[in-house]
Amino acid sequence: MQLVVNSYGSYIRKSGECFVVKIEDRSLEVAAKKISSILIATAAYITTDAIKLAIDNNIDIVFLDSRGDPYARIWHPKLGSTTLIRRRQLEIYGRPEALAFVREWCARKLENQIGFLKKLKKSREERRGELEGYIDEISISLEEMLRLRGTVEARRQEILGLEGRASRAYFQAISLIMPEGYRFAGRSRDPARDEFNAMLNYGYGMLYSIVEKSCIIAGLDPYAGFLHTDSYNKRSLVFDIIEMFRIYIEEPVVHMFTRRMVRDEFFEPVEQGVVLSREGRAALIDVINRALDETVEYRGRKVKVRNTIQMECHRIANKLIRGDMEEVTDDLNVIESESDTCSAEGDDACLGDI
Repeated sequence: MQLVVNSYGSYIRKSGECFVVKIEDRSLEVAAKKISSILIATAAYITTDAIKLAIDNNIDIVFLDSRGDPYARIWHPKLGSTTLIRRRQLEIYGRPEALAFVREWCARKLENQIGFLKKLKKSREERRGELEGYIDEISISLEEMLRLRGTVEARRQEILGLEGRASRAYFQAISLIMPEGYRFAGRSRDPARDEFNAMLNYGYGMLYSIVEKSCIIAGLDPYAGFLHTDSYNKRSLVFDIIEMFRIYIEEPVVHMFTRRMVRDEFFEPVEQGVVLSREGRAALIDVINRALDETVEYRGRKVKVRNTIQMECHRIANKLIRGDMEEVTDDLNVIESESDTCSAEGDDACLGDI
């Protein structure tokens, strides 16, 4: 489980092999062996004994800012991997294998967008035609993406252009089905200009932390990406890999709005935008954690949604350490086949792999 500290002034200490969280006159005691990570989303106190208990149990302590972006992590991971993985990761950057990875990750993202819009379309007959138009736009970007060959360096702008075009269509479709008062004019960040983007940005921040941890455990270098360029302290590979999993945040956030779970007190105004209040953060964190703990079938196994991220990072590391890119090609062939099936067989033919 994930221990979330979201109340201002909370105090975290160690008691035996447990963490004790004290909030004013209330306290909660949780065994360290039951915790996978500690998420601190507000100003809080934590003792050095509690930090050591977390390190001894391979529990990462992640600090989030008001937008949900992780700005610090305390963790001493037991990697259990070799330098060979990171060496291979750097070696293939300028080769076609890197583009094969990027095409797969971006294609999965677009497949997830198409699948989600098709599910939304089923219960919205009055929006069916408009949603079909947006699905077609994303499908065209997907088809063009799968045709790209060469290196990432040569194709970067084309990939970003196709991804951007698909995302604009996707979020226009999402805005279309939002309740009155919560529709939005595209993506916005730092700060969000509307309530939907405030929730989505905070959820993405939670996801970045999970993906980064999964990369490190798998032996991948989170700073050595392929599509996203290098710069100081930029986790480029995390930004690359997260594309496959954004749907894990988008679905629960959309459902919070469409199922009337969102309240005005979930948000606070800031200069030129909106951020989540303490109540909003608590509600969103609870919904996302429940969604991530659901069980799904993934690559032939029944696992929790959150564990598919770790599985995927291990799969990437295994491909790199074997130097075997045939599996990437096989995955792309599956995506191309599914894309053809979507256009030929109708709405239910393809919901993506993630």
